[in-house]
Amino acid sequence: MENRINTLFSEKQQGLLSVYFTAGYPNLNDTVDIILELEKNGVDLIEVGMPFSDPLADGPTIQQSSDIAIRNGMTIPKLFEQLKDIRQKTQIPLILMGYLNPVMQYGVERFCRKCSEVGIDGIILPDLPLADYVREYKQLFEENNLSKVFLVTPQTPEQRIREIDSHTNGFVYMVSSASTTGSTNGKAVVNTDYFGRVAGMKLRNPGMIGFGIHDNHTFTQACNHARGAIIGSAFIKALAQEGSLQQNIASFIQRIRN
Repeated sequence: MENRINTLFSEKQQGLLSVYFTAGYPNLNDTVDIILELEKNGVDLIEVGMPFSDPLADGPTIQQSSDIAIRNGMTIPKLFEQLKDIRQKTQIPLILMGYLNPVMQYGVERFCRKCSEVGIDGIILPDLPLADYVREYKQLFEENNLSKVFLVTPQTPEQRIREIDSHTNGFVYMVSSASTTGSTNGKAVVNTDYFGRVAGMKLRNPGMIGFGIHDNHTFTQACNHARGAIIGSAFIKALAQEGSLQQNIASFIQRIRN
């Protein structure tokens, strides 16, 4: 069965926009509305964050949204309940992003089955080591038609990137030079040596650049070096602004695209 992520990458060759938001933020029941509004505004791929109390790869903006979502009552069971009818409303590729601890508490096998049931296409767990994934979980992910997306950084050796590429399907998440999400120090996506090096490896999977993408300029830069870009913290900030969810989402995506 074809995975929606793979279909997307085979149908659209460049300028892909993936947006991350934290489930249960700003309000507990905003999850489905945000997904549908993002799709309506031309986003290609959506990463739904599963809030966790200790999100190591995330900067202060996403950490804060995670804290608020947890206080709002967001949990993995709650998220699955919210998403149970999502495939009756949209066919946009959906990825769940989070950390291993809550997934293990829920039960990895049960988690994968539930993802498949509600129509999730991929998973990002930054703290799941590749060796553990291959040894313990790869078969589970494949049985449930879930892409496992791994992160690579400017420090990741070529051999490691090739190993990741051989064990994943979907795309390779290329972390820009920023160390945590939300860094907008201007260096975010100018690491052209690194992007060029990865492009030169002719990987099986396409690349998407994330961390530090926050406006049209950084989005365009990233798209010059990969199939597209992933935006998280800047979108979370937009959701927190005055005005309706619909207005905030529409104006944010417009700013990124134009």
